[in-house]
Amino acid sequence: MKKGTFGTLLVTLAFLVMLTFQECFAGVVIHQVMKDREGTTSAVVLHYSGEQLRTDNTGSGLTTIMDFKDDRMIMIDHRSKQYVDTKLSQWEKEMMDRIKKEPQGIQPKARKITVRKTGETATLNGFRTEKIQILAGGELIEEDWVTRDVDMTEIERTMERAVQGYSKEFGAAMQEGREIYEKIKPYGFPILVKDYSLAQGLAIDVLEVKQWEQKELGKEVFVPPSGYERIIVEPSKK
Repeated sequence: MKKGTFGTLLVTLAFLVMLTFQECFAGVVIHQVMKDREGTTSAVVLHYSGEQLRTDNTGSGLTTIMDFKDDRMIMIDHRSKQYVDTKLSQWEKEMMDRIKKEPQGIQPKARKITVRKTGETATLNGFRTEKIQILAGGELIEEDWVTRDVDMTEIERTMERAVQGYSKEFGAAMQEGREIYEKIKPYGFPILVKDYSLAQGLAIDVLEVKQWEQKELGKEVFVPPSGYERIIVEPSKK
């Protein structure tokens, strides 16, 4: 080996490692199954990383990407290989307008949220869990089996940024869900959720985490696949 060749190789490798870390970000991937009130199940994969969140519904072939830093929302239909790329704030505004038109209005009655430990424990999908109950105004609305076996740092970072990204008006609509999240957090992450409440009009009956991965996520995770067609959607008119 010629003099200097080994040193040059080390420098080159170091540079490549730096590039690799620039292209990848710490993240969490969660595989879960949801069941609605009719008994229909669907598999969902979540990707959390910093200020970005990706949700894949494997059954429907739909993906949603939210970038809270860049005010961006991407909705992808893998079946047609098309996607919509819009401002998250614009989507939020349209959602608020739609909610306001619902017969029940936008603001549910404020209820006192309490969390109650049951003392029950179980191992679910490899996670050590403890059962807790969530009550709203004294009524049981949710049952969660939570675990402390996972590192929630990345998820909490994404969730905090998400809350900051929403407007005050939209945030008020999610106030109860936010309060529940904050009160569950000290107990751990929900591995199994049973929803008994119809107050928010949710269709989810059971949500179960099957797998949890901490891994580096490349930037390609949070952009549309190459070759997909972008569909331009005009803002809705009142």
